[in-house]
Amino acid sequence: MNQLDALKAHTTVVADTGDFKQLDAFKPTDATTNPSLILKAVQRPDYAPLLQETVTRFRGKPLDEVMDRLLVRFGREILSIIPGRVSTEVDARLSFDTQATVSRGERIIALYEAEGIASDRVLIKVASTWEGIQAAAQLERRGIHTNLTLLFSFCQAVACGTAKVQLISPFVGRIYDWYKKSAGATWDEAAQSGANDPGVRSVRQIFEYYKRFGIKTEVMGASFRNVGQITALAGCDLLTISPDLLAQLAASEAPLPRALDAAAARELSLQPVQYDEAGFRYALNEDAMATEKLAEGIRAFAADAVKLEQLMQAV
Repeated sequence: MNQLDALKAHTTVVADTGDFKQLDAFKPTDATTNPSLILKAVQRPDYAPLLQETVTRFRGKPLDEVMDRLLVRFGREILSIIPGRVSTEVDARLSFDTQATVSRGERIIALYEAEGIASDRVLIKVASTWEGIQAAAQLERRGIHTNLTLLFSFCQAVACGTAKVQLISPFVGRIYDWYKKSAGATWDEAAQSGANDPGVRSVRQIFEYYKRFGIKTEVMGASFRNVGQITALAGCDLLTISPDLLAQLAASEAPLPRALDAAAARELSLQPVQYDEAGFRYALNEDAMATEKLAEGIRAFAADAVKLEQLMQAV
């Protein structure tokens, strides 16, 4: 058994890509996309016709609507291949606007439903700002399920659990990146790998807290830099993995035991935590890594959304 198959015995495997033509090789259950992945895909010759066709079909519509229709087109293609759900992201420029995020999420779901796709096969991705979490809570109450992304801190995870969102995506690799850069020449790669990786430790803390207190929100580790981070989180509810790392897992037959255990987590002695808005903002502010990476992530996704709009306008 290769490591990919072994991982599937412990965890739901999700493909993190806009390149849906690679999906069949790895047989993931779900798939995630974001503006950066879609931007990367439409610049390839084999996907450029999707961009051309969508823009031509909806020319004259508002640019933000055409963008959503392009995202839904990719999502539709992905859902024709996988058995589970696809995550489609709300424009990152709305990350601090609760009502605009709700409206955009509702429109994306309506566009999917117009294509004959049931809403339970779609997760609306929203940045884990305070405003985004409140928007997700509203969407969940309306029966629209959400994936809270750009999640770097325990306080974000706690607030998402309180909001009863469907799923969170803690970013393992970007946490690792920050601590490695911060340590500079003193970074010890061997000592900070596997279970000791700071990104892995963050996801483990969240996973154990959720299981201990019966929080139903699914935990999906994301943003991996190496296979070691993935194997150290075997047993997490879901892991979303790039095609390159999926290929590495499929090529290895090294043992892959369960690393996270929900039953064991339920026996842990932990204290429940609650955040109101002021407490959330202060806790996030106290975490330099999470504050910086959240802001950086929103800027990067927003910049790629602008680039995607520019490509659409050039068609």
